[in-house]
Amino acid sequence: MAQMGAASGGNPAASTGAMAVIVTRLKDYAGGVLAQRKPWNEVVDRNSFSKPNTIAEAASRIRKNATYFKVNYLIAMLLTTAVTFVMNPTALLVLALLMGSWIYVFIVRTGPLVIGGRTISDREKLLGMSAASFIVIFFLTSVGTVFFSALSLSLAVVVAHGALREPDNLFIDEGETQTGLFNIFAVPPAAATTTV
Repeated sequence: MAQMGAASGGNPAASTGAMAVIVTRLKDYAGGVLAQRKPWNEVVDRNSFSKPNTIAEAASRIRKNATYFKVNYLIAMLLTTAVTFVMNPTALLVLALLMGSWIYVFIVRTGPLVIGGRTISDREKLLGMSAASFIVIFFLTSVGTVFFSALSLSLAVVVAHGALREPDNLFIDEGETQTGLFNIFAVPPAAATTTV
C-alpha cells in the first residue's frame, strides 16, 4: 500500500489504475487456482469410501487426498466459513465495518492522514489499522471465535473425507505428492505467463 500511495502521488486516477492492475492480477491468479480443482462428482463418489484399517492408513489417505483435492478442500473451507459468518450476522457486520474502515483509510481518503498535527505515513497507517483490527477481532468481539469455529468445522470435514475416501484410483503425480498441499499458493501456470 505504501508503494501504491507513493507511486500515485495522491492522484485518485493513478490510485484507481493501480487498484485495477491488482484486481486483474488477483482475478487471473484465482482463475489459475480454480482451474486445478477436480470434478465434484469425483470428490463425493460413494463407491470410493471405506473405513481405513489403521491410523497409518488413514493418515496416508488424508495426505494423498489433500494433495489431490486441495483446491476442492479450499473451496469447501471457504464456503463453510462464509456460511458460518452469514449465520452470525453480528460478526459479519463487524467484518464489514472493519473492511469499510480499511477501504476508507487506504483508498477513499486520498490526502495525507493527520492526527494531532502529525502526518501519518502509509506504514504507520498499516500498522495502526492492523493492530486495531486485531484487537477488535480477537478481544472486543466474537469474530475470532466464529472464525476459528468455522475453521475447526472445515478441518474436521476435510480430515473425515480424506480419511474415508480411498485414494487408490486417483492419478497423483510423484512430483505433486512431494510439493504437498500448499502448492496451490504457488503461481499457477496460467497466471505465471500473465504480463502487465
